[in-house]
Amino acid sequence: MPGRIFLTGSSGFVGSAVIDQLLSQGYLINALVHRKPPVSAGERVQLIHGDLFDPQKLDHGLRDCIAVIHLVGIIRENPSQNITFEHIHSEGTRRIVEAARRSNVRRFVHMSALGTRPGALSNYHRSKHQAEQYVQASALDWTIIRPSLIHGPGGELMRMEAMWAHKQAPPPLFFAPFMPYFAGKHTGRIQPIYVKDVARAFVDAIEKPATIGQIYPLGGPDKLTWPQFHQICAQAIVGKTRRTAALPVTVANLLCTLGIAGLLGFNRDQVIMSQEDNTCDLARFTNDFGWQPQALEPTLRSYANQL
Repeated sequence: MPGRIFLTGSSGFVGSAVIDQLLSQGYLINALVHRKPPVSAGERVQLIHGDLFDPQKLDHGLRDCIAVIHLVGIIRENPSQNITFEHIHSEGTRRIVEAARRSNVRRFVHMSALGTRPGALSNYHRSKHQAEQYVQASALDWTIIRPSLIHGPGGELMRMEAMWAHKQAPPPLFFAPFMPYFAGKHTGRIQPIYVKDVARAFVDAIEKPATIGQIYPLGGPDKLTWPQFHQICAQAIVGKTRRTAALPVTVANLLCTLGIAGLLGFNRDQVIMSQEDNTCDLARFTNDFGWQPQALEPTLRSYANQL
């Protein structure tokens, strides 16, 4: 029977989709809110104003809950505000795991990221791996989901794709006429996953005992290079293809070293991760969850007029 779910990252892109999915399944939600309330907040969503580092607010928010969905994550650091991968991903996860144990909320569904592994080259993936270690050592009834790049209306990825498709000028400005990507010896492929499918996976996991103690890589059915992804996006958004342009990894790394990359909209971890395949085998996911994620092109076309 649906109960009350404690949700972190509720104001974010994925969090909003998870709220919609939870409400559609009859759940009540305690939504942890750090700055702004989630768009989907309503009478069945109780706002808990606080953050992962406020144990009293966590304990209050977890009261009467049957499960935790932990979504909080960042893609860029801001050390001056203590917003770092280690602090938010690793330490933040440790705090919510400890709070769940104190409150005896055993079911814990955790968002990680595809590519997370021991010895990863990027700080982002290393911090995600440390977070997974806390979850796995918790003795909670955990499930870890590792999505590939998530697309949907309102997400940063598709806002940027729309600007490039319209030949506008998001950073880096010198790429305004083109849709850019990082190119090296091995430019990785991606497997974009629709945000509504990600939300469905997190909510479905709550009621699937077979997923307890399991880690699920998650992507859509399409495995694409960045130029292929750009062209599909441009065709759906503006009805025509656009030219792509490769920024050599050596140049991108030099810009990172010089401290210029942040002004141009990327960081070293993004350069590193762009050269790794961000793809997965969906067989175990589809077997345990009983459904297939949707393809990029039809889902993109369903919301392209919102971009």
